[in-house]
Amino acid sequence: MLTGYRRGGFRFASPAGVLAADGVVERIGALGAVPAALDAGALVVGLIPFDPAAACALTVPETVRWGAPLAELPAAARPVRARWVRQEGDPAAYRDGVRSALAALASDEVSKVVLARELALTADGPLDPGAVLGALAARDRDGYVFAAPTGRGDLVGATPELLLSRRGDLVVSNPLAGSRPRSADPALDRATAAELLASAKDRREHAYVVSAIADALSPLCATIDVPAEPELIATEAMWHLSTRVTATSEATALDLALALHPTPAVCGTPADAARELITRTETFDRGFYSGLVGWCDSAGDGEWAVALRCGEIAGDTARLFAGAGIVAGSDPDAELAETSAKFRTFLSALGAEENA
Repeated sequence: MLTGYRRGGFRFASPAGVLAADGVVERIGALGAVPAALDAGALVVGLIPFDPAAACALTVPETVRWGAPLAELPAAARPVRARWVRQEGDPAAYRDGVRSALAALASDEVSKVVLARELALTADGPLDPGAVLGALAARDRDGYVFAAPTGRGDLVGATPELLLSRRGDLVVSNPLAGSRPRSADPALDRATAAELLASAKDRREHAYVVSAIADALSPLCATIDVPAEPELIATEAMWHLSTRVTATSEATALDLALALHPTPAVCGTPADAARELITRTETFDRGFYSGLVGWCDSAGDGEWAVALRCGEIAGDTARLFAGAGIVAGSDPDAELAETSAKFRTFLSALGAEENA
């Protein structure tokens, strides 16, 4: 189901199944046009940017196929064969940004802010986003693997984070915040996981996100259940603190997702102050990175994941993105290392590594 991706299509794999959509009946660049499409019985798929006021990249597809969950399908990795000729990033600027964020925290401007950085790789020829998608799907068979056009290229990724799903009236949101890199040494890996679960700094960062999710969902939901303690979940590259929030609601999956977006897991708190700090600190436009990727149907069911562990493929260039949550007690070197660990998911699919 994930094979055969071509520019202009849409692929979204989740633990619930794989959605393959191709062709375009209608392009939707503004969120205000979505309700009319849903009322007409359409399925809407695609991308919503980090800034909800910016233009989205949604479509009503021509053909739709549904398949079994990725974990139940044969792994069919297509290695990315490329010779990388250039890599551009600025680790020093990211450390400086973290220091600026810590100053804003100290002055009570924000309680948390998520700062991201960009890593751009150039190959000696055009890159195939479908091959990158296949390589990511082979590595991460339990998360959310996706590919969608942005207008400039294709955003391809393997994110661990479900922002929101709705099936019938059952709503699930699974925020992640607080992370550690995995280790190849099993004993060290277990110790790292235990340290994350016990970390006051990371639990505080996580609590900001869970509280914001609960506060935003409550007015739209008949019931809501928020576990008192986070759990650990693991990807190939990272450990994360995770809380699975469940609720019941008659609102559509898209309306619920937009009520949450952007969460403190990708922006910060208070949201407006954090967004302003991000704008003046980050050295690139996030675009669809840390936005939403997913679908919603005319019954209001749907799934929306947070567009993380992703990169934009355009011609011979891959632009990768990764971020970290900055709270009181954050260390610039440690936050830089966290972003480097998060890059590894995508770099491994490219057959590349970060040049320090």
